[in-house]
Amino acid sequence: MNNEVSKVAKNNDISGIINILKPPGMTSHDVVGKVRRIIGVKKAGHSGTLDPEAAGVLPVFIGRATRLLEYTVEKVKFYRVEFQLGFKTDTGDDSGKVIKTAAVPNLSTEKIEASLANFIGEIDQIPPMYSALKVNGKKLYQYAREGKEVERAARKITISKLSIVSFNKDKICLDVECSQGTYIRTLIEDIAEKMGTYGSMTFLLRTQVGPYSINDAVTFDELEETPNEFLLAETSAIEHLPKITLTDNQAVRITQGVKTTIENIDDGFYAIYEHQGTFLGIAEANDGKMKAHKILYHHISQLKE
Repeated sequence: MNNEVSKVAKNNDISGIINILKPPGMTSHDVVGKVRRIIGVKKAGHSGTLDPEAAGVLPVFIGRATRLLEYTVEKVKFYRVEFQLGFKTDTGDDSGKVIKTAAVPNLSTEKIEASLANFIGEIDQIPPMYSALKVNGKKLYQYAREGKEVERAARKITISKLSIVSFNKDKICLDVECSQGTYIRTLIEDIAEKMGTYGSMTFLLRTQVGPYSINDAVTFDELEETPNEFLLAETSAIEHLPKITLTDNQAVRITQGVKTTIENIDDGFYAIYEHQGTFLGIAEANDGKMKAHKILYHHISQLKE
C-alpha cells in the first residue's frame, strides 16, 4: 500500500485515512470520535461498523477523504471468528441471554466442511435484531432492547471463503471472506443450525477491509505518540481504480464539472491526476467523454499555489 501522507491544503485541512486497530469494548462511533480528537479534525467517518466487543481493522477517513468511503465500504472483508456450539443467545454472541440449547453432535472436520459448503457463494441472510440497521427510522437493537421483534427482509450477501482454523469438540474457529453487509453472528448461527445444533459467537477479529490489513493497523497508543506518522494517502482507498493523468486544460474542465473528450479511453471509473502527479478525484468515462464523479480538489490552480 502507498504510505505517502496525503496533500495538506493551505488551511491545514488534513485529508487521509488511518487504519485503526479497534480494541474490544468500543463502538465504531467511539473510535471515530477518539481519532478526531487525537488528530484535531472535525470531519471523519469509518468504513463499516464493527461490533463493540469485536476487535480489528477499522479504517477511519479524515477530511476530504470521507468522500471516498464508499470505495472501501463496498470491498471484501476478512474475519477470524470463534463460536461455541450447543446454545443460542438473544444477541448472537456469548454476551447475551441464552434462549435455546441443544446437544452438540459428534462432528469431524469433514462434517464441518460439508456444512460450510452450503454457505459459499451468494446467499440470503436475515439481519439480526441486535444490529444498527434501521427499520422505520429506528435501529433494530433499540427494538430488541424493548423486547420487540421486528420483521426483517432477507438480504443478498456473498461468502467467498470459509476455512477451518481450529476445531475442538464444541468450539470452532473459522476464517471468513465475505461481502459488505454480512453479519458474522448470524452466519455462525446459520452454520450451527446446518450442523444440527445451535451456536453463539465467542470471539471476532476483523483482519482486513479492502486494502487495509491488520498487519499495518495502528493502536491508539501509537497514534497518540506520533499522530502524523500514520496518515495514509487518500489514494490508498482507490488503488483498485485505473489511473489517468490529465492535461492542465482537461484537469480544469473536469474538476469544474465540464464533460471533456478523452481519446482512446474505455468506459468506467478512473482516479484522475494532474500532470505533476497530484490526485484530483474520481471521474467516469463514457463513450469517449469523461465527467466528474467525486472531485476532492476542484481547481488545478488551488493545487499549484
